[in-house]
Amino acid sequence: MSVTDVRDTVIEARGLGVTFEADGHRTVALTDVDLSIHKGEFVSLIGPSGCGKTTLLRLIADLQQASTGTLVVNGMTAEQARMQRAYGYVFQAPALYPWRTLERNVALPLEIMGLSKEERARRVAKVLDLVGLADFRKRFPWQLSGGMQQRASIARALSFDPELLLMDEPFGALDEITRDGLTLHLHQLWRSTGLTSVFVTHSVLEAVFLSTRIVVMSSRPGRVVAVIDSDLPEQRDLDIRESPRFLAVAHAVRAALREGHGDA
Repeated sequence: MSVTDVRDTVIEARGLGVTFEADGHRTVALTDVDLSIHKGEFVSLIGPSGCGKTTLLRLIADLQQASTGTLVVNGMTAEQARMQRAYGYVFQAPALYPWRTLERNVALPLEIMGLSKEERARRVAKVLDLVGLADFRKRFPWQLSGGMQQRASIARALSFDPELLLMDEPFGALDEITRDGLTLHLHQLWRSTGLTSVFVTHSVLEAVFLSTRIVVMSSRPGRVVAVIDSDLPEQRDLDIRESPRFLAVAHAVRAALREGHGDA
């Protein structure tokens, strides 16, 4: 796949900016963001706290509106993409209902869509198998580990077959060992589905391991400082983090982060 083929463009942002105004104060969160994301890519957004990573993700999801610029998602406006359920969104916290079993939590968006019981069961079984939770479908959230709950959240986001997966620091609250396991699992999931993915993170190692490209953002007002290719082998295990190529990409990301922070 050629990432330069316009026909493969999933997200196209041009001159995107966001300004917040409250109590007489004006805060520029994002400014002049230009970014293209192509079909099948895994793109991480990384930058210092408050740089607008989550704001950019929320713009793509139509959970927030831009003050300036244009944004096209799957050839339509962000609002149209949201209305057509063109994306799945994974929040920082799993947000599972404690009184629903795992399978019923995953099935919730399908119930809202009005799908038949049989179709819901088929889709839930498929995505639970995909995230390795098929044997836990009858468990309640409080019976699952934090990592399993976040995998359930990813399964729910995948349940209605979106064309795009948006993730806002889904592993941020987890311990390092659990994060490592989920990072590897997410990479394997992306390889098996080829789903276009946008991932917000504070972790350089996470970004380099998971991504085909890493978008480095500056301190507020957030802008794109650099877009760095992570040209590692398609099949990766955690040991690759010790390889010279991995370390070189991580160094480039850290250098761009320093540059972006210096512009603040």
